[in-house]
Amino acid sequence: MSQPERQRIDKWLFFARIIKSRTLAGKFAAAGNVRVNGEKIDQARFPIKPGDTLTIKQERRVVVLRVLGTGHRRGPAPEAQLLYDDITPKPVEAAAAEAGAAQREPGAGRPTKRDRRKMDQFRNSDAGA
Repeated sequence: MSQPERQRIDKWLFFARIIKSRTLAGKFAAAGNVRVNGEKIDQARFPIKPGDTLTIKQERRVVVLRVLGTGHRRGPAPEAQLLYDDITPKPVEAAAAEAGAAQREPGAGRPTKRDRRKMDQFRNSDAGA
């Protein structure tokens, strides 16, 4: 069975396992949480095709996906991941952590006295160099 050239955004979000149900996917798209090729959409019936770039605003993050194909069913996760390529840029915190800056895990709570001393020591070592 050949895949359709275009597919509704709500169907695709459901098949790609981005949203739990098709009803929720329709409401999600209609609420304006999805951009297709930089254009904000407000309809669940908006057609997408392979090659489109989707910017999806979720609760705590923004995800950028490139559509690789359209699906014909909601299959297992490995099958769903074949429908898109995640091109989300790395968050600034992750880039800073890779550069060697002292970073704490998000949601780790307040730093302890020991953590604060380590952070002060790290900051002072940069100032003296």
